[in-house]
Formats: sequence, C-alpha cells, structure tokens
Amino acid sequence: MIDGLPYRQIGEVKRGGLVCVADHASNFVPEDIPLGIAPELLEQHVAYDIGVAGVAGRMARRHGIPAHLAQVSRLVIDLHREEDHPDVVPTTSDGHLIPGNIGADIDARLKKYYRPYHEALAKWLDEAEPELIISLHSFTPKLRNGSEERPWEVSLLYNTDDRAARHAIRLFGELGLKVGENEPYSGKELNATMNRHAEAKGRNYCFIEIRQDLVSTRAEQSRWAAMIADVCGRVALALD
Repeated sequence: MIDGLPYRQIGEVKRGGLVCVADHASNFVPEDIPLGIAPELLEQHVAYDIGVAGVAGRMARRHGIPAHLAQVSRLVIDLHREEDHPDVVPTTSDGHLIPGNIGADIDARLKKYYRPYHEALAKWLDEAEPELIISLHSFTPKLRNGSEERPWEVSLLYNTDDRAARHAIRLFGELGLKVGENEPYSGKELNATMNRHAEAKGRNYCFIEIRQDLVSTRAEQSRWAAMIADVCGRVALALD
C-alpha cells in the first residue's frame, strides 16, 4: 500500500466535475494477514476487480476524471459492504474457503482499513461536489459454481435512484454494446458505497460494471476508459 493507506487518489479534483470510485481495485494483502489461500487466487476475481485499476487510472490521467481507489483486497476487507454485513470479512468467496478469515478480528480491520477508506472518500467527495460519481467495478464472465455464462459486456446497477443508469444504459446500447440492467446481481442488494456516499447525499452516480475479459489488456483498458468518459460526460449533461 502506498503511504500505508487503504486508498489512493489519482488526478486533480475540480468542483462540479466527474469523479471515479473503485472499491475493489487492488488485490494487495498485508503481510500480517495470513489468509491461508493458494497464491494464484490473488490473481482471480475473488481477490479484486480485474482491469478496474487500469481503466480508472487512464480515466484520471487522460480524461480528467480523478479517482479514489482501494489499495487492499476485498478478501481482507470488503469496502463495498456495510460494516455489519456478514461478508465484510469473507470466509468464503465463489466456493473458495478463506480459512484465515475464520475468527478474524473484524473490528480491527474495520478500524485500520474500512473506516479510513470511507472517511477519506467522504471528505474527497465533499470537496469535489461532483456532478456525477462513477462507481467502477468489473464482473467475471462465469462463476465457479456452474452458473451460466454472463453475456453482458457492461452493466448498470442502482438501488432507488436509476436516473443516471437509464441514460447510461441507452448510451452504451447505442455504441453497440450488450448492456445489462442491475445484472449480474441487483444493485438493490449490493450498492453499499453508493447508498452511503451518493443516494444518501442526493448525488448523481453511475454504478458501472465491465466484464473482466474485456479489460485484461492496456489497450482494452484505454478503450473502455474513453467510452466511459464519453458516456458519463453525456449522462451528466442529460441530468442538468
């Protein structure tokens, strides 16, 4: 982790602009947290959202959309869950047992990683007063448990506020993409960060998930960064 913080921020915040938040951008596990898992699992979707850090970094550096990124794996602490959620420190993920998390000191991890991450995010957003928050995630094409292939290339999730999502669904569709609405799972159940920092504050947001196999290379990440910047810029204008 850079500077020992559970987050990093890229780019210059301009009041009233677009910003990006990525809760699952990192697969980093601190040395003092032995998860007891095979090392190769840290390169899979159970540990982080593959491709998201690359897309968010390019959005910040090339398209002027600053980013707040996690610097710790969701296997250590899931920053995109409520504090009292049973999986805020997961003991299983997509059929994999995480033995080091059984009996873990959840309060200690909340204090060291979760609360500093969200406190810094709240302050950052207060300073930015953003026109639109982009909550950026990625999803695996298929879960390990034998579920069907997920055909969507991009999906828009939301809880009660679907205004920005409706515009984004239309705009991504016009680009010829296969778009899912509240897929591959419902944002009404999994929207913790945007519930807290957007819906509760009356802020506009787009919760975007990209299929991971579409952002595995730098070229693909650059392509998606440009598309998201364009679509979300137009969404922000539509919401004025």
